[in-house]
Amino acid sequence: IKKIAGNENISVVGVDIGGATTDVFSVFEGEFNRTVSANLGMSYSICNVLSEAGVKNVSRWVPFDINDSNLTNRIANKMIRPTTIPQTLEDLKIEQALAREALRLSFVQHKEFAVSLKGIQQERTISDTFDQKMTGETIVNMKNLNLIVGSGGVLSHAPRRSQAMRMIIDSFQPEGITEIAVDSIFMMPQLGVLSTFHEKAALEVFHKDCLIRLGTCIAPIGDIKMNDTLLTYKINKNAKEDFEGELKFGEIQSINLPAGNYECLISPNSKLDIGSGKGVDFNGHIKGGAVGIIFDGRGRKINFSEEKNERINQILDWSDSSNEYPKENK
Repeated sequence: IKKIAGNENISVVGVDIGGATTDVFSVFEGEFNRTVSANLGMSYSICNVLSEAGVKNVSRWVPFDINDSNLTNRIANKMIRPTTIPQTLEDLKIEQALAREALRLSFVQHKEFAVSLKGIQQERTISDTFDQKMTGETIVNMKNLNLIVGSGGVLSHAPRRSQAMRMIIDSFQPEGITEIAVDSIFMMPQLGVLSTFHEKAALEVFHKDCLIRLGTCIAPIGDIKMNDTLLTYKINKNAKEDFEGELKFGEIQSINLPAGNYECLISPNSKLDIGSGKGVDFNGHIKGGAVGIIFDGRGRKINFSEEKNERINQILDWSDSSNEYPKENK
């Protein structure tokens, strides 16, 4: 992650979600931070994720009717058989709901630890880190974030790349314009070691054989209200084909654009910011990928309906719009 950020002069967040822990790495303004969230994992620690997040926060992502007892039992089955993988679409949706909360909680912890220090030497022990909230603010600035890289089985081996992209977007809630990618085959740890004595080779393998660029998330931030039109966009795919449209409050829109750079004009409404200030247009290039472009109009934070059937329909609409799950199972 440090090599990527330094080589491309960008801000990067990386996450590795495992069976027992979730590690988050970030580089902002050249400063590297790493946190390990113990007991937030997807197999041995999966019940702890449920405990830390709460049943309500997990079930809000589940797009079908399930009672708390049934949900808890299904998750406990995963803990006592930690090496199993989901055998049904419902089990997959529950596991990916858990993953959203594990990633969200890990990132919250990371932002709390990755803070600027005032008047103190930057090198510190873990005990110093706990005192930093009194001396500085988090250096994790989501508007300045250029790239999120996800790794770990639930992300790298998701049946559809759109599922991995949605899990990352839903848990990290990027702001403005942010590229999303995944480590395809858990190669980043080995490349990190290789980079210490052959940086060029490590970066070349990373970009050609390891990194799968999923696409770009465009999420306006600001005073978002019901029924608002948040932005309009025009994307030039090629000389013969353009994509034009508008994004309304609460919507997700997905545009299938393969890897490459695309000329784009995005015009937010006067109250909203997509990275350069309220009401300021973006006129430049955005990157496509295995999923493409996702416009996220749900705001930060994401609001769910309090009524169960409406919440389920919300999630199903978002899933359909992003081609997340097979539609015939709706």
